[in-house]
Amino acid sequence: MKQLLALMFLVVAMPTFAAEKIGWKDLIPEGFTPPPVKPQSYYDANPEEDKQTNLDAPVVESLDGKNVRIPGYVVQLEGDADNVTEFLLVPYFGACIHVPPPPPNQIIHVEYEEGVPYENTYDAVWIEGTIKVERKEGDLAVVGYTMDADSVEVYQ
Repeated sequence: MKQLLALMFLVVAMPTFAAEKIGWKDLIPEGFTPPPVKPQSYYDANPEEDKQTNLDAPVVESLDGKNVRIPGYVVQLEGDADNVTEFLLVPYFGACIHVPPPPPNQIIHVEYEEGVPYENTYDAVWIEGTIKVERKEGDLAVVGYTMDADSVEVYQ
């Protein structure tokens, strides 16, 4: 009986490692207003306008090291014949490809060793893992966050 009680105590006392569900607004510090997203046609008509006007968008430092779950869209970067293993997670379809990229605090650079099947990268997905506040600059965009994903699943 003592062993059963001790086991029950351990189960109840164990810390929960469930991911905190967050949204894209949670990646923006309070008081910061990101610039509106403009369509590519705007930049085509105004070539002197800088597409990268907000590369220094602030991040939420308190998110660093948190286990989170966030939905988004995949912008494929690396993979093999079957799966995407490195990608940008963005808040809306076509970001970084069909329109100028969102500000860095709205892009997460994700590495997922297991890989996401290509057919799952054309719709929204849920990503779960530990988010890090880390700036990276690449060919497509500047990012403010990175994540080593624990899981990637189709958004339902």
